[in-house]
Amino acid sequence: MIPIRDTVRSRNYPVVNLSLIGINIFIFFIQMSQGPGLERFIYTYGLVPARFSTPYISSHFTLIQQLFSLISFMFLHGSIMHILGNMWMLYIFGDNVEDRLGSFYYLIFYLFCGLASGLFHLVLNFHSPMPTIGASGAIAGVMGAYFILYPHAKILTLIPILIFPWFVEIPAVFFLGLWFFMQVINAASSGAMATGIAWWAHIGGFVCGIISLKFLNVLPDGSIAGGLKQASLKRKTSPRFQVLKTPSGRPEPDGYQEIYVTPHEAAAGAKKMINIPWGFYNRFYNVTIPPGTRDGMLLRLKGAGPRSPEGHPGDLFLKVRVNQTSMF
Repeated sequence: MIPIRDTVRSRNYPVVNLSLIGINIFIFFIQMSQGPGLERFIYTYGLVPARFSTPYISSHFTLIQQLFSLISFMFLHGSIMHILGNMWMLYIFGDNVEDRLGSFYYLIFYLFCGLASGLFHLVLNFHSPMPTIGASGAIAGVMGAYFILYPHAKILTLIPILIFPWFVEIPAVFFLGLWFFMQVINAASSGAMATGIAWWAHIGGFVCGIISLKFLNVLPDGSIAGGLKQASLKRKTSPRFQVLKTPSGRPEPDGYQEIYVTPHEAAAGAKKMINIPWGFYNRFYNVTIPPGTRDGMLLRLKGAGPRSPEGHPGDLFLKVRVNQTSMF
């Protein structure tokens, strides 16, 4: 299952979340430029449990280096696919958590979950000489927070069936619950880190994200937190890709669906891509929202509706819904 986007619209730009993604990518380029010194770089800034448990190894590092590795390890990645997967999950789930917590508390929350996941892994692998790197633990904390904050949200998910893409909206509780269950199964069946993946760090980060919400909910919006929250501007656009729900029962010659846009898009115009699942088929169409569109206006897509019993395609009528804060 590949998540595409969620259905919850955040009210503010995810300033910290996008910055974290940018920092991770920047550091990845620095990491890849090390050449022959890459292994030394990873052992210096990655989390190596043996550095804390074996006196002979720890003697080669200063106290600052030891403590710094508890944070720096979460900004390193092992491959292109590793960082792409992590940053994509952070992009999907992080903006909504930042929107709820505020940028200042979200940054603290993210770093704390990453630290907690590293310590969890450190305790369970206290004598391991293998370095642990990656933002997975911190992102698992973000996913744990999303699991609690948005239980009724849905995740638009791509499920490849052979060579055919199938897009379906899965409840966030099920999607994240299944993800967490798979981490537990993998951790229990493969040992602490037998496959090179720190499964228990994922589990520790996810649990930490849930528990941390209880403390952050009682914190007031201070001057820094409040200022950052006010500084983030409201979003002006809705998702470019939207999945329309087809009615059950016998289809009529013409179909009627709703497409959501923001007031800015309604006034200035926009281009959207929609997916229309008719049975087991997925049809994709590009839709142009003309400037000056009003709420309730109908757009006609000729031949995009269901087919009649005689095999003639009907039309699809899209009712435009203009809303700034709806769940898309």
